[in-house]
Amino acid sequence: MTDLITIANDHLTAQINPLGAELTSLKDADGRELMTNADPAYWTGHAPILFPVVGRPYRDTIRVDGAEYSMKQHGFARRMVFAVSEEQPGSVAFTLEATPETRAVYPFDFRLTVTFALVGATLSVDVAITNPAAQPLPASFGFHPAFAWPLPYGQDRADHRIVFSADEPDALRMIADDGTIAEGAALAAGGTDAASARCAVRQGCAGLGFGPVRLGHLRRRDRPETADRLPRYADARRLDQARRGLCLCRAVARHCRPRRL
Repeated sequence: MTDLITIANDHLTAQINPLGAELTSLKDADGRELMTNADPAYWTGHAPILFPVVGRPYRDTIRVDGAEYSMKQHGFARRMVFAVSEEQPGSVAFTLEATPETRAVYPFDFRLTVTFALVGATLSVDVAITNPAAQPLPASFGFHPAFAWPLPYGQDRADHRIVFSADEPDALRMIADDGTIAEGAALAAGGTDAASARCAVRQGCAGLGFGPVRLGHLRRRDRPETADRLPRYADARRLDQARRGLCLCRAVARHCRPRRL
């Protein structure tokens, strides 16, 4: 069990677990919890960092230069202890670098740095993937936070809204049975307008889109059995369900050069 790292200001208190650099708790000035309670009956995660893959590779295997490597769902970063590389009263940075253990399943050098910072009533999370080698670094990255739903402010679930600061017009692509992106299968998408959280989660229409840069989707978590599929989209087999949180999963496509996300 690793000790949580706490950062705080007058508005928010955040606790991050070095195991996976995972945001575990986010409380307002009155001590009200904004993150999921991670009830093991439904989902034990809070906000895992997904790297170097998002989702489950076909047959849990990636292929590099003709060689096969075992790779579990969402990669290995969420199961590894990050080093605290910088710590200040209102911010903390965690870094994970390649080791013999990671090279056995992902034969690349890398540096993954996740920085949490509190600015007023906002928590920002900045991620940098650095390629220290000359060879290309194929990687995907995803945020996977789950929040309390409803939030602890007395509103009904239907009164919650998800608001995007930039236009997200593309369709949400479906995942085929073999783990690849399905051709021609997509859910409706939205734009910058506020969307009902319940509608967005049920219908996948909150506007996170598949494009040249990113692939994202909303996952509804409101039942414990993943076999109970979304009624309106019978083919949406990958939209997992569990009861306690509204879970946003956003993935960034592969890149070859150091790039700040």
